[in-house]
Amino acid sequence: MQVRRDGTVTSSARRAQIVTATIATIAELGYHQASFARIAERAGLSSTRLISYHFDGKDELIGQAIATIYGDLAAFMGERVSAQRTPGGALEAYIRSLVEYISEHRAEMRAATEIFLNFRPEGGSAAQDAATNLSALSHIERMLAWGQESGEFGRFNTRVMAMAIQRALDGLPFLLEADPDADLAEYADELAGLFARATRA
Repeated sequence: MQVRRDGTVTSSARRAQIVTATIATIAELGYHQASFARIAERAGLSSTRLISYHFDGKDELIGQAIATIYGDLAAFMGERVSAQRTPGGALEAYIRSLVEYISEHRAEMRAATEIFLNFRPEGGSAAQDAATNLSALSHIERMLAWGQESGEFGRFNTRVMAMAIQRALDGLPFLLEADPDADLAEYADELAGLFARATRA
């Protein structure tokens, strides 16, 4: 049953508190162990009913958690990429800012990986469907097309190149699960250099 919620600052703050606790709980315990009871305990709530008041079930809560992580990531990257004035600079900033975010937000990335692998919303698409959504590549394709139009980049299939760039970055959270001590600065340097060579005219 859907409940009526107020739209006050206090209510918004409580929702954000619950989402933050959800992300932290999933990162520490895994998706399947992140019960409302565990989340309420981490959030300092007196009852799981407070979660049910603010969210219409686990699907909405998990959806908001993943939206929060990726919204924060998009803002972090967008600020750095938009500051660039050349296609090559924008591409390098895209690669480096994503690696930097992953490096500095490991708990959030661990939670996102857990959600990606395990979340199956009722009546909706699996989280993995995002991996086959071609619109996720459109921002990179536009960047590559800009580089080709300006003459800075050579001729290549922008869809193939965008896929190669994005999938090389998508694999980083999984690498960190296997090798937590991986040198991410070196990873960023190698990827930035690799795709600079692959795209240049």
